Amino acid sequence: MTDSRRSSDISKNAGAPNPNADPAAPPEFPRPAVPADLTPALKILLAGGTLSAAQTAAAFEAMMTGRTHQGEMGALLALLATRTPTAEEILGAAQVMRAHVDAVPSAHDPEDLLDTAGTGGAPKTFNVSTAAAIVAAAAGARVAKHGNRSRTGRGSAEVLRQLGVNVDADRAVQARCLDEIGVCFCFAIHHHPATKHVMPVRLALGFPTIFNLLGPLTNPAGARRQLMGVYDARFLRPIAEALAALGAVRAIVVHSEDGLDEISISAPTRLMIADAGRVREERIAPGDFGLQEAPREAVTARDLEHAAEMIRQIVDGRETGPARSMTLLNAAAALVAAGAVGDFQAGVAKAAETIDSGAAQATLEALAERSHLTA
Repeated sequence: MTDSRRSSDISKNAGAPNPNADPAAPPEFPRPAVPADLTPALKILLAGGTLSAAQTAAAFEAMMTGRTHQGEMGALLALLATRTPTAEEILGAAQVMRAHVDAVPSAHDPEDLLDTAGTGGAPKTFNVSTAAAIVAAAAGARVAKHGNRSRTGRGSAEVLRQLGVNVDADRAVQARCLDEIGVCFCFAIHHHPATKHVMPVRLALGFPTIFNLLGPLTNPAGARRQLMGVYDARFLRPIAEALAALGAVRAIVVHSEDGLDEISISAPTRLMIADAGRVREERIAPGDFGLQEAPREAVTARDLEHAAEMIRQIVDGRETGPARSMTLLNAAAALVAAGAVGDFQAGVAKAAETIDSGAAQATLEALAERSHLTA
């Protein structure tokens, strides 16, 4: 076929009606019909507006049930990523995520359960929130630790597997660990099947979206107490306000002044505390609790094996330097969020006592053992 003939055929086909086109779409934008249309939400965002919780929930329900175009999904996520999402937008999206979670069948009241999951995406030290979860559980909190793999290869799932924990334990085993030893690990990939509809879009976009904030807000056991680190300070208030609206009993959202999604040992840390529906801001530093500041390099793991060894040495008491101090700070915040202590000073003391008594090591060993047993 000659080039002129081919061009002629293309021109003819370009003007032909599309039998799969949505009849409600403008003729210049034909597209296959789908059950849900994100155009109303997209128009609001394109005009510089924000979405209500109900509007966001409707859009995310369409996305997480695969009832809308991937192109529209990408457009909505990209538009939301151009600015800080509002508390209403985070609330609506989290409500949908929670509605689609495969839940851990725990007999415990969600108001008594704690999570220490954070967003990730900040400079990596070691797995502080995982170490803090173990210490807090050993100190009396009941912890449903939610987590995932990391782009660094050193997320909570990877490090717990390195420590001997069966991170792929089913929900019944998770519930038994929570009941019997006060801590379980909820591997996110096993609890959020509805995200399969959005995952190809997220991977194609290649930059953080609102979904990077939603995982820690959707604990599979329904935990309503939380210590949550965020990778950027601009998320502190909207996340705390969303957690308050979601019914958190007490949640502490943190970002350090040296850029960590943890309470830092090397700089002051900003906290937003959601407590009984109200949000307040605080700022703490290691010296406030008699702990010595240390450079971030002193608590930065070289690789996965080193990160796991740091946690082993923290919980068995061999580590007495900056990594222990950073764990004490974060475990203290977890214990405050759990209602196990009245303030950070008491939390630091309780966490230290828990490690020194051997209870933290015993808890990690029990989790490693019982997560491999069938329910």
